[in-house]
Amino acid sequence: MVTVYSLSALIIAYLFGSIPTAVWLGQAFYGVDVREYGSGNAGATNTFRVLGKKAGIAVMIIDIAKGYTATNLAYLIGMSVTGPQNSVVFVNYQLALGVTAVMGHLFPVFAGFRGGKGVATLFGMVLAVNFEASMLCVLVFVVVLLLTKYVSLSSICAGFTFPLSVVFLFQVSIKSEVLYGMVVCILILVTHQKNLERLLKGKESKVYLFRKKTN
Repeated sequence: MVTVYSLSALIIAYLFGSIPTAVWLGQAFYGVDVREYGSGNAGATNTFRVLGKKAGIAVMIIDIAKGYTATNLAYLIGMSVTGPQNSVVFVNYQLALGVTAVMGHLFPVFAGFRGGKGVATLFGMVLAVNFEASMLCVLVFVVVLLLTKYVSLSSICAGFTFPLSVVFLFQVSIKSEVLYGMVVCILILVTHQKNLERLLKGKESKVYLFRKKTN
């Protein structure tokens, strides 16, 4: 059902997603537009590479919060339209709002439609929709990152963990959530196409969280 509440929430979700955290933080505190350095993406990973850990962590947390907050706008719509007791419709609203926020991150109106890859914002969305599955994704991300030092590979593995876990481990029966999990995999593969090429060529940059890179 399309209502004033749902349309307003979608617009707000897009605006939340469009907040260019990496760009604004880099320009305000470092005088740097991260899109002009590194991979050219306005996201947490490139911020880690260009500006360091403190800036990267700040961007990651805020970008996760964008997706989480935008997705949870469904509570306002649910109470106004369907009631939170209608789980299927409620989850559908969550997914619609979360995807809209991710699109805002990819194509931010506040930054010339040049955004990041949306992984952190996507995780915020997953966190709001299915907490248990999101925690498993975090575990996979951390383990792969510690083993390989590749954020891109960690993101891809975590992305594939979500649909597999909701289907086989948590046995979610809401079809839209399962379909969303599949879309997540496709989206991550598309946005990480260049990373995959660099991984195959052995040219992908590594991120060292707990020690400095040595020659």
